[in-house]
Amino acid sequence: MATVSTSASSLQEEPSIDEFFNLVATETLALFEHLEFDFLTDFDVFAPARRGRTRDHHPPELFRAFLHCYYKDIYGIRPVTRELQNTIVWLSCGFDRPPSRDAVDRFLTDLEHVVDEVFDCLVEQAAARGLLDLTYRIDSTDVRAMPADPDASKCYDPTADEYYYGYGCTIVSTGSKIPIAAEFTESKQAPEETAMRVTRDALAVAQPLWMVGDSAYDTLDWHDHLLAAGVVPVAPYNPRNTDEPLDIEYRVEDRIEEHSEDVQPKQSTLDETYNRRTQVERTNDSVKDCGLGTLRARGRVHARAQVFLALCLRLVVAITNYERGDNPGSTIITV
Repeated sequence: MATVSTSASSLQEEPSIDEFFNLVATETLALFEHLEFDFLTDFDVFAPARRGRTRDHHPPELFRAFLHCYYKDIYGIRPVTRELQNTIVWLSCGFDRPPSRDAVDRFLTDLEHVVDEVFDCLVEQAAARGLLDLTYRIDSTDVRAMPADPDASKCYDPTADEYYYGYGCTIVSTGSKIPIAAEFTESKQAPEETAMRVTRDALAVAQPLWMVGDSAYDTLDWHDHLLAAGVVPVAPYNPRNTDEPLDIEYRVEDRIEEHSEDVQPKQSTLDETYNRRTQVERTNDSVKDCGLGTLRARGRVHARAQVFLALCLRLVVAITNYERGDNPGSTIITV
């Protein structure tokens, strides 16, 4: 009788058939429907140790787990571990059993070493699906931190004309709110070398026709690098950068006039192209909805990991929407 009682109790703890089919219809599971994360096993950091115990769970399962939790606004090792005790959740992520807190913590620690490379792999998957267009947009955004974060600092946001405590992130985006290159920075006002590095990373994905930025990107090196690569940079001319301002609206007008006698930029075309810059602000908002908003992580390393995980989630959502967009019966994820 005791054995029968134990079996009945165990059955009650398993998800019902109805619960399982309800799970199939949830948005979170849709994130994993069209994407495989087996590429994670190619990173040396996730390889089992030569000596000692093997890993309890594989990286793809734990990466799905973090995507699920970030989508549900769940952050931190303990909250994530607690969420993964839910049978429906750990089954949807591909686990055979719920992961331990140590397994969750160890995975995030390892992921911090390669999270930007994981982001690059997902960018490649978005590019392979044709989700990139011919206009790239670059912008920096604020990343607010918890007051208890010892590595964060007081930063100035010139757009909002206010100070905040945290970090920054420079993002290049394209298509339908698709981040394709990014750099975690000490503050929103990133140095020119960051803009150059992120620009080079974006061009390495695919070459656009236009690259749009605000007046913060009115620098000669940025313009000349893009023009040399066959890309037209469009950033408003900042007359405060010189004692003898030019009579131009965009820096590229002067650069083209200096380096080419045959090309004459059309003002209306430059204006129309620059008006597309607002798309990057919508990308920033979408990434903040994915976890780039107020950080729950403490310390620069952990904060950077959360930022790139948010960027990864935004890419996964965009790819999912693309894959399910042709099916009228599919639920489109709206982040």
